Amino acid sequence: MGCVRSKEDKGAALKYRPDNSNATPVNAHLGHYGPDPTLMGHSPAMKTHNNSYNSHAAALTPFGGATSVMTPFGGASTSFTSVAVSSPFPSVITGGVTFFVALYDYEARTSDDLSFKKGDRFQIINNTWYFGKMGRKDAERLLLVPGNQRGTFLARESETTKGAYSLSIRDWDEVKGDNVKHYKIRKLDNGGYYITTRAQFETLQKLVKHYTEHADGLCYRLTTVCPTVKPQTQGLAKDAWEIPRESLRLEVKLGQGCFGEVWMGTWNGTTKVAIKTLKPGTMSPEAFLQEAQIMKKLRHDKLVPLYAVVSEEPIYIVTEFMGKGSLLDFLKEGDGKYLKLPQLVDMASQIADGMAFIERMNYIHRDLRAANILVADNLVCKIADFGLARLIEDNEYTARQGAKFPIKWTAPEAALYGRFTIKSDVWSFGILLTELVTKGRVPYPGMVNREVLEQVERGYRMPCPQGCPESLHEMMRQCWKKEPDERPTFEYIQSFLEDYFTATEPQYQPGDNL
Repeated sequence: MGCVRSKEDKGAALKYRPDNSNATPVNAHLGHYGPDPTLMGHSPAMKTHNNSYNSHAAALTPFGGATSVMTPFGGASTSFTSVAVSSPFPSVITGGVTFFVALYDYEARTSDDLSFKKGDRFQIINNTWYFGKMGRKDAERLLLVPGNQRGTFLARESETTKGAYSLSIRDWDEVKGDNVKHYKIRKLDNGGYYITTRAQFETLQKLVKHYTEHADGLCYRLTTVCPTVKPQTQGLAKDAWEIPRESLRLEVKLGQGCFGEVWMGTWNGTTKVAIKTLKPGTMSPEAFLQEAQIMKKLRHDKLVPLYAVVSEEPIYIVTEFMGKGSLLDFLKEGDGKYLKLPQLVDMASQIADGMAFIERMNYIHRDLRAANILVADNLVCKIADFGLARLIEDNEYTARQGAKFPIKWTAPEAALYGRFTIKSDVWSFGILLTELVTKGRVPYPGMVNREVLEQVERGYRMPCPQGCPESLHEMMRQCWKKEPDERPTFEYIQSFLEDYFTATEPQYQPGDNL
């Protein structure tokens, strides 16, 4: 939900002028941010035109982005008159429209505020297709989820032009396959909107309605609103951290490793979760609980959140459930087999984003590889098991050259001398890149662990995988520099990967050439 400013004709005693004097309030429509609390008859905070807007209503910034409790535009407790107007368009595309008219002048106090004059009219956007503050990469990620068809679309706040919007549409062509086109929606001085100057509209709703009926120069006609992603909770419940084993039900076994199993399960009969069970003796319960307290505080949208633990042996680790499983399995046996290089590089960018956060927090993963990355239904990648490798007490692992130790992913200084740093994680990330572009192939094919150690120490590095661009292989080689300090930071890697394709392509389709 967001707010668009437009001008209202001023009259001597005119408080507001409805676009349709016989209009009745539209029903609340579930959109990206849930039902619109500003619709008349649906919010206890909405008053008549003689009263002030209640400042503890839903947070409304000009584009729906603020999270703090505030009045409609960030600061003052300003009086508004509202009128809900019915929409002549199908609700699945347009939703409801609500207008506010300012009764007083207001001067912006912060960058999140919006200055306005008495009589200015504000249009509240209440549409499932409006996604508010969302970057182009996140928009592409959502639109390219398998199952979405050509013409699936969303509108969002423009990253590059304040006060403008972007229309993102899923497209297809023989050269690129599935891809996303972005069009800038610009504002007219009189409050209207356009993509191309020859087709101008009073409201965003009318613009969207037009392009659902005709492509009219766009890459494809708008067909379906992009499905939203169900938000994840930060935990199971208040104070639900160390939980009883009886509150968990193991339902479907998802995988098995050297140190335990992974299950899909349910907590308290209500919440779907992933449960990692560790074999007794894998690690000290006391050490695990201490580490888990740190892991619990590491919150980032590219890290699998730790929900709760069972700290008595056998230890249970309860996390968010990720529908596509491990990245390794997804690439070898799932839909990942069919992904093209742009999607694979985007996954790498997401992983680098999570690792850049770990880097900023002065933490270390120690076991970064495709098997420890999980994939959600919308192709979002999240890093799992960060920090746990340090706690493993198995002799076949702690020897570092034992059968259970992931030699092929480990930097030489860590494998030979136990010197684990964020730079040894960077080395591992370079190996993970090879897993991505080869769809899950084991690194150093044909070589055993001891041979890998010897060859790497002598300067051997894996050649460029088939189909991998040389520039991406060069990034791998940067990650495999012998001296740890010469390896790039994750912040740099993430920036490089995020811009890998967009740096040579136009950010937006040229609207005036439509």
